[in-house]
Amino acid sequence: MSITPTLAAYAASMKLDALPPEVVTRARFLVLDLVGNIVRARHDAESTPALLSAAKALGLDQGNCFVFGDTKRYSPTGAALVNGVLAHSLDFDDTHAAGTLHPGAPVIPAAIAAGEMCGASGADVLAGIIAGYEVMCRTAVALPAGDHYQRGYHPSATCGVFGAAAAAARVFGLDAAGVESALGIALSQSAGSLQFLVNGAWTKRFQVGWAGMAGLAAATLAREGFKGASEALDGRHGFLSTYAPNPNPARAVQNLGTVYELMATAVKPYPSCRYGHAGIDAMLALQDEHKFNPAQIEKITYGTSHAGMLLVGAPAAKKADPQNVVDGQFSGPFVLLAALTTGKMNWDSYGALQDPTIRSLLPKVICEQDPEIEAEFPTNMSGKVTVLAGGKTFTKKVVVPKGEPSNFLTENELRAKFAGLTEAVLGSAGSAALADAVLRIDVTNNVSSLARVAQPARMAA
Repeated sequence: MSITPTLAAYAASMKLDALPPEVVTRARFLVLDLVGNIVRARHDAESTPALLSAAKALGLDQGNCFVFGDTKRYSPTGAALVNGVLAHSLDFDDTHAAGTLHPGAPVIPAAIAAGEMCGASGADVLAGIIAGYEVMCRTAVALPAGDHYQRGYHPSATCGVFGAAAAAARVFGLDAAGVESALGIALSQSAGSLQFLVNGAWTKRFQVGWAGMAGLAAATLAREGFKGASEALDGRHGFLSTYAPNPNPARAVQNLGTVYELMATAVKPYPSCRYGHAGIDAMLALQDEHKFNPAQIEKITYGTSHAGMLLVGAPAAKKADPQNVVDGQFSGPFVLLAALTTGKMNWDSYGALQDPTIRSLLPKVICEQDPEIEAEFPTNMSGKVTVLAGGKTFTKKVVVPKGEPSNFLTENELRAKFAGLTEAVLGSAGSAALADAVLRIDVTNNVSSLARVAQPARMAA
């Protein structure tokens, strides 16, 4: 039996009141986390001015849909694109370890834009979001994502278009055949390359937002009767067989309806690649305990997995010489040294990319594949930091980084992260009002009502 119609039927039948309460609660938290990223990136991400100019040139800023943190209104596709790109622009959005992807950035903006198009309730939008997470994450683990990465694909984008299509189709209320058609149309738009790693290109954030927009377009085409390819995921020329060498299609529907991949999604306490987070946790703990003087540091070793090395450890020369924000986000040496020298790792840490102390220490940080850490993967994105300072050796291993599903942030911690991102844009009262509104999304009569609290009262040009 093809898995595509199975997943389509599952997404079409998603009902919020039939889901376990903990799944609904976690989904609300994930929406809150993503919205905070969007608001701050609208104002601080270096790629935002070009993004907004392009959206205007393409006529995507003409419509009735909102972008969080923006006073303008956009077309539905424009809102899905801009919200999606902004959501991923700080690299501070949620992660799914087994799928090696960021599910929220394509799925949530597509679902909200679809909700605005049809006047959907917050409950229907949240149900669509949950359906989108399940389709996207299950597609990724069926590849599996590691093989997909080896081929140079970026699964947050390639799988994201299917999650976004499923989410929007569910919000539109399409039946199983309609959702399957949307997935078939999404297949023609699945794209995303890791080539951005070469020069810190902004295509990483763009292709994830484009996946959200493409998924919304796919669902809209299906809603209007446009016919999509059948068996989009597991057909002979479907996604799984053409984008990875050894897929496991059955994994996509394993425990469907009883085990929720959404619950395996983590949130980031630090705005950098997730493979560096265990190292940041370890370094912060070591520095808190031992109060290292940077002048005493002789060597720092970061032990990570093979997958971690691919993103934050290699090539060593490039990781030791980050020149821009994207370089820094994917540099294990930089994020560890930011934690060591400042006692924190937040969005403002990228202002220290050329800090003389950090620059002097970068050559002293060695990233290596550690068998002990490899054994934890992919269940855990663990890491181990060893510091040689003053002739003494100090080691800290972190198995489960803060923010992982089994070490998830509390509501208060999530609100604190949200406030840290949004108060600079919305003010403290506006930030709190938006957080309250997002966390009540499941009881909102019309998701468009979020627009009233999603915009700053005043905004510089």
